[in-house]
Amino acid sequence: MDSYTATTRPRTPRPRTAPGGPAGTRPRGGAGTHPRTPAPPRTLPPHTVFAERLLAVLSGERPVHWMLGHTVGEAYEQLVHLAPATPLRSLGPRPVLRRCSVQLDPHRTAMEAFASIATGRRVRAMAFRLELGADQRWRCAAVELDGLGVAARHP
Repeated sequence: MDSYTATTRPRTPRPRTAPGGPAGTRPRGGAGTHPRTPAPPRTLPPHTVFAERLLAVLSGERPVHWMLGHTVGEAYEQLVHLAPATPLRSLGPRPVLRRCSVQLDPHRTAMEAFASIATGRRVRAMAFRLELGADQRWRCAAVELDGLGVAARHP
């Protein structure tokens, strides 16, 4: 045994690295090799858009006046009374829209929508009515959340 090998420390294996750096740090696939074409914008149905908007207001993410141009009739007043008292404003997990379904009227000028909202393990129900205006824009005309909408109309 020569003196050089006897005085060096035993070799410890180095961690394995991928060609671009430590394992798991390099993007998968051919990142940067081919230009990506952007996906076409996804248009959501109006009842889903309104369900997301109402959820943002009722959870406190957005102020009630954010819905001013998107409501008609008593709906804005319902939101003013409903938003501060809603259980969706809790400090727990952020509420998420799980499902939103709709029933159109025969003339296609109004729709009744209902949504299920998950807050952690709890699931809540929300119902709302949309009406088509003369300008061909949908506006919210009524809102209820787990029966709280009735209390909101009659303070």
